[in-house]
Amino acid sequence: MNKLCRQVSIESPGPGAKNCVFNFFVPIEDTPALGARIRIVCAGACYRRRDRSNSITSMSSVSSELSDYCPSVNSMSSPAHQGIREGSFFPGFEVAGVIESLGSEITEANNRGLRIGQRVIVYPFDETPAGYAELLVVPDLKHVVPIPDSLPMEVAAMLPTGALLAMNAVFKAQAVVTQILSQRAATEPKRKCKILIVGTGGLALWAVRIASYHFASTGADNVDITVASLRDEGFRLATEIKNVSVVQWNECLYEPQLIERTKDVCGGAVDVVIDFGTTSRSLHRSMHCLSKGGVVLISDEVAEKLLPKFSRLSNEYQQEIIPISNGTAEQLAELVELVANKKIEPPPHSVFPCEQAAEVITKLCNSEIPGRAILRFHDIE
Repeated sequence: MNKLCRQVSIESPGPGAKNCVFNFFVPIEDTPALGARIRIVCAGACYRRRDRSNSITSMSSVSSELSDYCPSVNSMSSPAHQGIREGSFFPGFEVAGVIESLGSEITEANNRGLRIGQRVIVYPFDETPAGYAELLVVPDLKHVVPIPDSLPMEVAAMLPTGALLAMNAVFKAQAVVTQILSQRAATEPKRKCKILIVGTGGLALWAVRIASYHFASTGADNVDITVASLRDEGFRLATEIKNVSVVQWNECLYEPQLIERTKDVCGGAVDVVIDFGTTSRSLHRSMHCLSKGGVVLISDEVAEKLLPKFSRLSNEYQQEIIPISNGTAEQLAELVELVANKKIEPPPHSVFPCEQAAEVITKLCNSEIPGRAILRFHDIE
């Protein structure tokens, strides 16, 4: 009979963030012949999306339909989606740990430089399990990314979804910026390209750090970055980042006031928006801050719901809405190196015992944890 190990499963939250954290004991799976078994040390507090056919389908379905254009409803409806709307709590799979065993068919020729006892993170793969088990089976070593001893496990655990998605968004923004600057080179060579990053949860905090480093390292001194903060704590965190402007999106103000305030801080309409808000209201506001011919980048998690709603408006404004997926395993390896070498500073994060997962998720949903929340399964450091 197989031995058992603990598993923590976090589902997309329903109203009140209740009944979304489940603790099980599951059989320990055999190590795949060409894969590995990882002992999880830390895991990012992300959730697994429920089946799309269910009534609660994604991180935006409940919150946005109820409160997009009725801010007074926010306090009456579930607070569980406050953290989701701003990107503090999002779907994904983030684990860091050590290799407990390698498959029977792994040799020096095909081990990709990996060994038992090595510190690693896991790139999210198609067959990602339904929760965080203490022992995670990975079918192929191409999904396993080594990390140096200098990189703390709790920091490494933030990289495979949140930081990687933010990095991919910044890379796409870079491509758009390059195209825009090329088009302006002949007529407006000194005109800067303006980028607006919406949100102050973990996703946006990663994005602004990665963007600040990336554009500085590429010599792009003709790019201005502004962060639209969705809450007071996020405003403080964003102002700590150098060479980045901050505008607060206070929901007590009318939309025209917020749009005007944003344009004032940005020095006019922006060229690119990276929007990690998850509601129609956020996207609608972003598009009104965007110049004609501009581009909005949103996660593909919310694109399925929002794109049909805004196709007419984007055509009318001659703007493009582009869904952004998670990055590649190669990008993840690059990100590991940048963070380990302290070229990119991770956002604030707090570490909690995995036994406190339910309490942590409730706090995340209510935006009571600055930055990211990390669950610790084992203490090896």
